[in-house]
Amino acid sequence: MKNAENMNHVQKMTFSAMVVALYIVILAATSSFSFGAYQIRIATSLYALSYFFPFLVVPLGLANFISNMLFGGFGIVDMLGGCIVGMATTACIVFIRRRELNDVLVAVPIVLVPGLGVATYLSYFLAMPYPVMASSLCIGQLIPAIVGVVMVRALRRVFEPVRRAA
Repeated sequence: MKNAENMNHVQKMTFSAMVVALYIVILAATSSFSFGAYQIRIATSLYALSYFFPFLVVPLGLANFISNMLFGGFGIVDMLGGCIVGMATTACIVFIRRRELNDVLVAVPIVLVPGLGVATYLSYFLAMPYPVMASSLCIGQLIPAIVGVVMVRALRRVFEPVRRAA
Protein backbone atom coordinates (compact mmCIF):
# COMPACT_ATOMS: atom_id res chain seq x y z
CA MET A 1 0.00 0.00 0.00
CA LYS A 2 1.88 3.07 -1.27
CA ASN A 3 -0.72 5.78 -0.67
CA ALA A 4 -4.24 6.52 0.53
CA GLU A 5 -5.70 6.39 -2.99
CA ASN A 6 -4.87 2.68 -3.22
CA MET A 7 -6.79 1.77 -0.06
CA ASN A 8 -10.32 0.37 -0.20
CA HIS A 9 -13.04 1.33 2.29
CA VAL A 10 -12.37 -1.56 4.65
CA GLN A 11 -8.65 -0.76 4.76
CA LYS A 12 -9.39 2.90 5.44
CA MET A 13 -11.80 2.00 8.26
CA THR A 14 -9.32 -0.46 9.76
CA PHE A 15 -6.44 1.99 9.54
CA SER A 16 -8.63 4.75 11.02
CA ALA A 17 -9.62 2.52 13.95
CA MET A 18 -5.98 1.66 14.61
CA VAL A 19 -5.00 5.36 14.59
CA VAL A 20 -7.88 6.25 16.95
CA ALA A 21 -6.83 3.43 19.30
CA LEU A 22 -3.20 4.53 19.12
CA TYR A 23 -4.19 8.13 19.89
CA ILE A 24 -6.12 7.04 22.98
CA VAL A 25 -3.36 4.69 24.18
CA ILE A 26 -0.69 7.38 23.77
CA LEU A 27 -2.87 9.91 25.58
CA ALA A 28 -3.53 7.44 28.39
CA ALA A 29 0.19 6.71 28.74
CA THR A 30 1.04 10.42 28.79
CA SER A 31 -1.99 11.69 30.70
CA SER A 32 0.15 12.89 33.60
CA PHE A 33 1.41 15.77 31.45
CA SER A 34 -1.32 15.90 28.81
CA PHE A 35 -3.77 17.76 31.04
CA GLY A 36 -1.56 20.03 33.14
CA ALA A 37 -0.76 23.73 33.02
CA TYR A 38 1.24 23.09 29.85
CA GLN A 39 -0.75 20.42 28.05
CA ILE A 40 1.93 18.49 26.20
CA ARG A 41 -0.29 16.10 24.25
CA ILE A 42 2.12 13.90 22.36
CA ALA A 43 -0.91 12.13 20.88
CA THR A 44 -1.70 15.23 18.82
CA SER A 45 1.46 14.47 16.83
CA LEU A 46 -0.68 11.84 15.13
CA TYR A 47 -2.60 14.67 13.44
CA ALA A 48 0.36 14.79 11.06
CA LEU A 49 -0.73 11.43 9.61
CA SER A 50 -3.52 13.28 7.79
CA TYR A 51 -0.73 14.69 5.59
CA PHE A 52 -0.58 11.27 3.93
CA PHE A 53 -4.08 10.02 4.79
CA PRO A 54 -6.68 12.78 4.38
CA PHE A 55 -9.49 10.40 5.35
CA LEU A 56 -8.20 10.64 8.96
CA VAL A 57 -9.75 14.10 9.48
CA VAL A 58 -12.95 12.76 11.06
CA PRO A 59 -11.38 9.76 12.88
CA LEU A 60 -8.78 11.98 14.58
CA GLY A 61 -11.54 14.38 15.64
CA LEU A 62 -13.38 11.37 17.04
CA ALA A 63 -10.19 10.25 18.82
CA ASN A 64 -10.00 13.62 20.54
CA PHE A 65 -13.70 13.38 21.45
CA ILE A 66 -13.21 9.94 23.03
CA SER A 67 -10.03 10.92 24.86
CA ASN A 68 -11.70 14.01 26.34
CA MET A 69 -14.63 11.82 27.37
CA LEU A 70 -12.33 9.34 29.10
CA PHE A 71 -9.69 11.66 30.55
CA GLY A 72 -11.02 15.23 30.40
CA GLY A 73 -13.00 16.79 33.17
CA PHE A 74 -15.15 19.39 31.43
CA GLY A 75 -17.91 17.29 29.93
CA ILE A 76 -19.64 17.62 26.61
CA VAL A 77 -18.21 21.07 25.82
CA ASP A 78 -14.68 19.70 26.10
CA MET A 79 -15.57 16.59 24.10
CA LEU A 80 -17.21 18.54 21.25
CA GLY A 81 -14.58 21.28 21.38
CA GLY A 82 -11.80 18.70 21.17
CA CYS A 83 -13.52 16.98 18.26
CA ILE A 84 -13.88 20.25 16.34
CA VAL A 85 -10.29 21.26 17.12
CA GLY A 86 -9.00 17.84 16.02
CA MET A 87 -10.88 17.98 12.73
CA ALA A 88 -9.86 21.59 12.07
CA THR A 89 -6.20 20.82 12.77
CA THR A 90 -6.12 17.80 10.49
CA ALA A 91 -8.06 19.65 7.77
CA CYS A 92 -5.39 22.37 7.84
CA ILE A 93 -2.69 19.71 7.46
CA VAL A 94 -4.53 18.22 4.48
CA PHE A 95 -4.70 21.74 2.99
CA ILE A 96 -0.93 22.14 3.45
CA ARG A 97 -0.36 18.88 1.59
CA ARG A 98 -2.78 19.64 -1.24
CA ARG A 99 -1.22 23.05 -1.81
CA GLU A 100 2.20 21.36 -1.79
CA LEU A 101 3.47 23.76 0.86
CA ASN A 102 6.62 23.09 2.87
CA ASP A 103 6.06 20.17 5.25
CA VAL A 104 7.51 22.20 8.14
CA LEU A 105 4.22 24.13 8.05
CA VAL A 106 2.52 21.03 9.50
CA ALA A 107 3.73 22.35 12.87
CA VAL A 108 1.66 25.53 12.58
CA PRO A 109 -1.84 24.02 12.85
CA ILE A 110 -0.67 21.50 15.47
CA VAL A 111 0.37 24.44 17.67
CA LEU A 112 -2.17 27.12 16.85
CA VAL A 113 -5.48 25.34 16.29
CA PRO A 114 -5.52 23.41 19.60
CA GLY A 115 -3.71 26.21 21.43
CA LEU A 116 -6.09 28.97 20.39
CA GLY A 117 -9.21 26.83 19.97
CA VAL A 118 -9.22 24.92 23.25
CA ALA A 119 -8.32 28.10 25.12
CA THR A 120 -11.68 29.60 24.10
CA TYR A 121 -13.58 27.36 26.49
CA LEU A 122 -10.89 26.30 28.97
CA SER A 123 -10.20 29.93 29.87
CA TYR A 124 -13.87 30.22 30.82
CA PHE A 125 -13.95 26.96 32.82
CA LEU A 126 -10.71 27.71 34.65
CA ALA A 127 -11.43 31.43 35.10
CA MET A 128 -8.14 32.37 33.42
CA PRO A 129 -7.60 35.17 30.95
CA TYR A 130 -7.71 33.91 27.37
CA PRO A 131 -4.19 35.17 26.44
CA VAL A 132 -2.65 33.34 29.40
CA MET A 133 -4.49 30.12 28.63
CA ALA A 134 -3.79 30.31 24.90
CA SER A 135 -0.07 30.94 25.38
CA SER A 136 0.14 28.05 27.86
CA LEU A 137 -1.58 25.65 25.46
CA CYS A 138 0.49 26.82 22.47
CA ILE A 139 3.72 26.30 24.41
CA GLY A 140 2.57 22.81 25.35
CA GLN A 141 1.87 22.00 21.69
CA LEU A 142 5.41 22.86 20.52
CA ILE A 143 6.80 19.39 21.25
CA PRO A 144 3.92 17.53 19.51
CA ALA A 145 4.30 19.89 16.53
CA ILE A 146 8.00 19.10 16.21
CA VAL A 147 7.28 15.37 16.52
CA GLY A 148 4.59 15.72 13.84
CA VAL A 149 7.01 17.34 11.37
CA VAL A 150 9.66 14.71 12.10
CA MET A 151 7.04 12.00 11.54
CA VAL A 152 5.99 13.47 8.17
CA ARG A 153 9.59 13.65 7.04
CA ALA A 154 10.35 10.11 8.24
CA LEU A 155 7.26 8.62 6.58
CA ARG A 156 7.66 10.54 3.32
CA ARG A 157 9.64 7.72 1.66
CA VAL A 158 7.04 5.11 2.53
CA PHE A 159 3.80 6.98 1.85
CA GLU A 160 4.84 9.47 -0.83
CA PRO A 161 2.50 9.07 -3.79
CA VAL A 162 4.12 7.80 -6.95
CA ARG A 163 4.70 10.77 -9.21
CA ARG A 164 3.69 10.34 -12.84
CA ALA A 165 6.21 11.20 -15.48
CA ALA A 166 5.16 14.30 -17.39
